[in-house]
Amino acid sequence: MGVFASAGAARTFTHQAGDVGYVPFAFGHYIENLGDQPLVFLEMFRKPRFEDISLAQWMANTPPQVIADTINVPRSLIEALPKTKQPVVRWG
Repeated sequence: MGVFASAGAARTFTHQAGDVGYVPFAFGHYIENLGDQPLVFLEMFRKPRFEDISLAQWMANTPPQVIADTINVPRSLIEALPKTKQPVVRWG
């Protein structure tokens, strides 16, 4: 799991089955399955109202050259990102 905030503050954590991770309020985060088995995780929130922003969607809707220059990647990579939020799990 990666957790990141402003000013380049970031940490990564390697979790095993049964571990608990914590993401501070308003910090970005991502989960990556490094194993060869399906990953199942439960995400819980302290508040009844949940809102999220997809980093990929945010980057896709920002002028591509700005993002490409900022994170030093080809503009074509940014232009290929989906402009709508993609679900983590597709049902059906």
